[in-house]
Amino acid sequence: MIIETKTLNLESDGNKVTYHEITDEVREIVKQSGVKEGLCTVVSPHTTCSVIFEELSYDKNFRGYEYLQQDLNELMDQLIPKCEVEGQYHHPGPEHIRVGLEEFKGKISPEAYTMLNTDAHLRSSLLGTSESFIIENGELQIGLVGYIYFIDWDQNRKRTRNCKVQVIGK
Repeated sequence: MIIETKTLNLESDGNKVTYHEITDEVREIVKQSGVKEGLCTVVSPHTTCSVIFEELSYDKNFRGYEYLQQDLNELMDQLIPKCEVEGQYHHPGPEHIRVGLEEFKGKISPEAYTMLNTDAHLRSSLLGTSESFIIENGELQIGLVGYIYFIDWDQNRKRTRNCKVQVIGK
């Protein structure tokens, strides 16, 4: 049994929803693992990010979003509007902000406004934080048009995000 875990480091834009198309990186991890039959799981350890499996949309708009990404953004904006001001959502409450500013000082959330990311948490909860794929004959079973995307929904600041890829099999 082979178990291989790798981390992809991804830079988020901070001013908009950030999509990373990571299909080739995941394929390379599977190839390097030597697994011929098994599973590959792609996971975000972040509560404001998602991993999705979708078709590559070759057309892009002026902001650089593939058309399917723009469609998803517009749908999410209708369902879960961007958190702009305190009180727009129940979260974050005063205790959450206190803990973020005092107990986690220097580790996360340097300023209170960065906690106004309730929309990112809800979007991640809705779409999920992982995808699993079958490996057959050493190949990811994602078809001809399937691509893997890591999405950072948090638009409050730039940062490095981690995406975990684990391959298990023989």
